[in-house]
Amino acid sequence: MTRILSLLVLSLTLLLSACDDSKNRLSVLSGPTMGTSWSVKYTGTPDESVDALKADIVAALEQVNAEMSTYREDSVISRFNQAPAGTLMSMPEDTVAVLNAAFAISSMTDGAYDVTVGPLVNLWGFGPDVQRFEPPQSEEIQAAMARVGWQALLLDESRLLQPGNAYVDLSSIAKGFAVDKLAGLLDKHGLQSWLVEVGGELRARGTKPYGKPWRIAVERPIPGVREVEQVVALRDMAVATSGDYRNFFESDGKLYSHTLDPRTGYPVEHTLASVSVLHESAMMADGLATAMTVLGPKEGMAFAEAQELAVFFLVRTDDGVREVMTPAFKAILEEK
Repeated sequence: MTRILSLLVLSLTLLLSACDDSKNRLSVLSGPTMGTSWSVKYTGTPDESVDALKADIVAALEQVNAEMSTYREDSVISRFNQAPAGTLMSMPEDTVAVLNAAFAISSMTDGAYDVTVGPLVNLWGFGPDVQRFEPPQSEEIQAAMARVGWQALLLDESRLLQPGNAYVDLSSIAKGFAVDKLAGLLDKHGLQSWLVEVGGELRARGTKPYGKPWRIAVERPIPGVREVEQVVALRDMAVATSGDYRNFFESDGKLYSHTLDPRTGYPVEHTLASVSVLHESAMMADGLATAMTVLGPKEGMAFAEAQELAVFFLVRTDDGVREVMTPAFKAILEEK
């Protein structure tokens, strides 16, 4: 009897040890999506299996792509962009959620953020059309500007009205939404500690193995260089960064950023190099980061403080890059 009890205790001890090991073992899944990549890091064990988890992740990302990619002619949003004036097209639930968030940010920023900026993005060579290496003519810009204006879009519950020649581009917010979608999947699979990343947008829950916080690096805005400017402990929230130092072209000695101001039709020219936004939603962080990149250092900071957002700005000066942060961001940075 004593021997049987000893074996039971030993078995229970080994089982508990295995459970503890799973909580302190970091597992990683990754793959390609949306012209970039995704990764999921987690501790613990999924309720079903790792294969089931990865299959759900891949399916969820494919769904986002099939609905919102302007690089796919058969996507829902591409079919809307090609639809004739007066078409009232039914939108999937996820796309409706993204559109509503985009419209909210557009309203908050008085049009500095605008999902109908697509004609300008394509004209300047930063969309699915052919890349260009010189700025377009002013007449071309004015013609594209005539198609820009989020107010012309009418979303009636789940149906979106094509006013005629409107081109919706959700690339500035779709990756953030994809992060949130994967976060929900991980929760459904019973995982309590994870870090999700899609194309540089991230969201975390819980901690790394042994209770260590998830730490993410904000890069120094130097083209062609990968250096860390600031490290942030990500605690049950998301972060998205927008900058002008990775995607641009040069013509006659002048750099043209991929961030276009829908109010002017031209790439931004201010000194704001990078914006990082901490938010409970990766979708909102993604869209807001783009909006403040358009607004610039002064207008962007005023907006961030008025909205009580946690935002980290990197601003170019004659003496190098200067860090500027909102009180909400500073408070998070100082948390132990």
